[in-house]
Amino acid sequence: MNTSAILYALLSAALFGVSTPMAKVLLGSTEPAVLAGLLYCGAGLGVALIRRLVRPMLSSSGAGETALSRSDLPWLSGAVIAGGVVGPVLLMIGLTRTDAAAASLLLTLEGVATALMAWFLFHENFDRRIVLGMGCLIAGVAVLSWSGQPALSNIVGPLAIIGACVAWGLDNNLTRKVSLSDPLRIVELKGLVAGPVTIGLGLWMGGKLPQVPAIVAAGIVGFFGYGVSLVLFVVALRHLGSARTSAYFSTAPFFGATVAILAFGDPITLPLVIAGALMGLGVWLHVSEHHQHIHEHEPITHSHAHAHDEHHQHTHGPEDPPGEPHMHMHRHAALAHMHPHMPDMHHRHRH
Repeated sequence: MNTSAILYALLSAALFGVSTPMAKVLLGSTEPAVLAGLLYCGAGLGVALIRRLVRPMLSSSGAGETALSRSDLPWLSGAVIAGGVVGPVLLMIGLTRTDAAAASLLLTLEGVATALMAWFLFHENFDRRIVLGMGCLIAGVAVLSWSGQPALSNIVGPLAIIGACVAWGLDNNLTRKVSLSDPLRIVELKGLVAGPVTIGLGLWMGGKLPQVPAIVAAGIVGFFGYGVSLVLFVVALRHLGSARTSAYFSTAPFFGATVAILAFGDPITLPLVIAGALMGLGVWLHVSEHHQHIHEHEPITHSHAHAHDEHHQHTHGPEDPPGEPHMHMHRHAALAHMHPHMPDMHHRHRH
């Protein structure tokens, strides 16, 4: 069990969840679509500065992140279009035609869409325990999102929101395909594309840019709640796969509600307690997973930061970097063995 990756996924959820009540404060002065765009821009610009200015001072000579390659571009382009353009556009269309309670509940389908695509289109392994855990997490989100009797009087709005969830589910699965590459670069590109597009959509719908202090505040919230959160999400994708990472990320609304209680004095409600119990059960079912069987590794050559564990038994050339972890192009020979594993970068076999 990769506990570090699980912590990354939960921290990603926490940062995104905390950003929700913070963004809610900004909604008083900013139209929702424009605010969403400013949050994305804050994520893209902030992560771009980290990648260019901060990381060079912290990284060692031997370890690093793999640059995006040409083979990554179709996957990344699809992810940016699906998650940064199609998803937000459909969400804005849906929100203008759907009751708020119904919209909140329908948005829980993103985790379901991600998992179903991961399981049946991209062939990630799953069993009853994982399905039950995902069900508990989604049920917890649904309980937390419920705010009354939803009205589905117009089918166009709900269908648009469902379409947005499908787009984000596809985004998550396509991003997993490039998760071995530099996560900072991935998030930078996503933010710098999604941000301007969503701002343009908001202005087209009649919104206006807020005052400079609100723009700065939105950028800061976006950097942590969207930028840093998404970087952690991409790293978790490497080790957990799309379905499991999205399951842990589904706890974000609970973190947001907890911060709203602590920071803004919101009341502790029965739905919050029930949602917390369901999500806790769902996380436990996933964390306590034990998946082990004889499996085969096909020969592959790639590059990423690694140490010489059981999956990295290769010789070094004179130009390969010393120390561990380090990064260089290396080849995995065919191998068949048995040990506990998850659908990480080295265990994408069929079952």
